[in-house]
Amino acid sequence: MWLEFPVPPQCDGLELRKLLYQCAVSTDLARAVKYRGQGFFVDGHSSYTNVRLAAGQVVRFALPPEEKPAVAAQAEISLNVVYEDAFALVIEKPAGIPVHPTLNYADGTLANAYAAWAQQRGESGVFRPVNRLDKNTSGLLLAARNMYAASLLSDHVQKTYFALAEGEMLLGPGMFDGPIGRAEGSIVTRCVRPDGKPSRTEYTVLEAANGVSLVSCRPVTGRTHQIRVHFAHAGYPLAGDDLYGGSMEKIHRHALHCGKMEFAVPEYALEQDAVRIQMPLEWKKVSVESTLPPDMRRLSRCEN
Repeated sequence: MWLEFPVPPQCDGLELRKLLYQCAVSTDLARAVKYRGQGFFVDGHSSYTNVRLAAGQVVRFALPPEEKPAVAAQAEISLNVVYEDAFALVIEKPAGIPVHPTLNYADGTLANAYAAWAQQRGESGVFRPVNRLDKNTSGLLLAARNMYAASLLSDHVQKTYFALAEGEMLLGPGMFDGPIGRAEGSIVTRCVRPDGKPSRTEYTVLEAANGVSLVSCRPVTGRTHQIRVHFAHAGYPLAGDDLYGGSMEKIHRHALHCGKMEFAVPEYALEQDAVRIQMPLEWKKVSVESTLPPDMRRLSRCEN
């Protein structure tokens, strides 16, 4: 993939390296283009990064070749892509599938499915998830399509989760602001503890009936198990979350779903052989939503 950046009038006389910074090209990517790729070009001529630019010129470079993915492609695993552009991919993940291979799950993951999906399209199978979801959390997962996108998407994403908490909470907004750290004697379980890392979850109780509350949650910080820990600490563990005191009687996984994602990508146009990015950078806002999966819908309506 080739990227192009027209030099705007306000960048006349600027060094190429400084323009790259304004283009959100990371230091790691710039080095990779220089040492593993074809280098940088200005109006078709190979150039060093200390060259001074003139308004109207076009800076152009190819993303360097990527290493072969470390995971095997598994086409039998369905990959539900609900949004894609030149930089971003949003996948709807079902509960029960891990995002990455681990010691307990060597394959059968979202990364394996992505490798097959990319292979079929002749693209790199390197999987770059921007947000992580636990194995049993369902919903939207944002992934960067390439090395350039990986460094810019993470700063422009907000996630809204929907949870079913045990107990009937007061309707309306609220907030948990309890520091989270590892529970004593465990490498998995977390808890609220005074010496934990600052952790904040904003939430709104949407419905509360028949012993269950439907809650929308926005994790301001991104600690491991944050939403699950905060609700359990407040006395409202998520339904199905037996790790933190929830009952599995009516749902067999913790009732947590990433149902809305908002992020931004640079405005761009597709040229014949390149992606031309508007300069100075202007961001296009993208919003993607996912409805509650059937198991959470049944529980929220208290169906048998």
